[in-house]
Amino acid sequence: MIELKSKEQLGRMRKAGRIVAETLELMRKMVAPGVTTEQLDRAAEDYIGKCNAIPAFKGYNGFPATLCTSINEEVVHGIPGLRALKSGDIISIDCGAIIDGYVGDSAITLPVGEISRELQNLLAVTEESLRCGIAQALKGNRLFDISYAIQTYVEENTMSVVRDYVGHGIGRKMHEEPQVPNFGKPGRGPRLEVGMVLAIEPMVNLGGYQVETLENQWTVVTKDRRASAHFEHTVAITENGPEILTRIEG
Repeated sequence: MIELKSKEQLGRMRKAGRIVAETLELMRKMVAPGVTTEQLDRAAEDYIGKCNAIPAFKGYNGFPATLCTSINEEVVHGIPGLRALKSGDIISIDCGAIIDGYVGDSAITLPVGEISRELQNLLAVTEESLRCGIAQALKGNRLFDISYAIQTYVEENTMSVVRDYVGHGIGRKMHEEPQVPNFGKPGRGPRLEVGMVLAIEPMVNLGGYQVETLENQWTVVTKDRRASAHFEHTVAITENGPEILTRIEG
């Protein structure tokens, strides 16, 4: 069952989304060669705590950290640790926070120092594919209109979308119905209604779409070990179009 959020609930989700957006802005300023993913994680947890919020990922199904930090060929669910970032890397940072009983969820992929033109293009295509998906998050559209827009843009740019991991509904729980695939045919799936809130999150690979999970049972990597990028926003369907809840306005 897909829960439609009231105006009051959306107000709480805006608050959670803003904390996530501010945390990711902090990460954007910190990411540099020599910084470890553990340092990023500690700073994110400190900031979320100062906002009187709770890290949404830490302890979720046993995940051990506040952030998911996924470097280069790592797609999602990378575990922060002592690995130091190097110039030429890319890092995907996924962050969630809970406040007043509601969850915000967002992800960005950042360059570390100077990166190749190929990686610059990967980041640009992935972020633009998210924008294409959000543009279809309109009252009356079908869920797979979002999926189709993302897949079409990515494949026009000769990259691939991950099939095994998808976006999701979000609210009082981090993962609610419906699932939001990044692939599929338009005109299918539930009709979008005012009050739906979706975490739309294309994961885009330079090579094939196949992925596998490392021995730590968390970190997902591309099967061909080529690079992957991930962008995500929590988005509400409103009478006036999609509202991005995890973006700092102004």
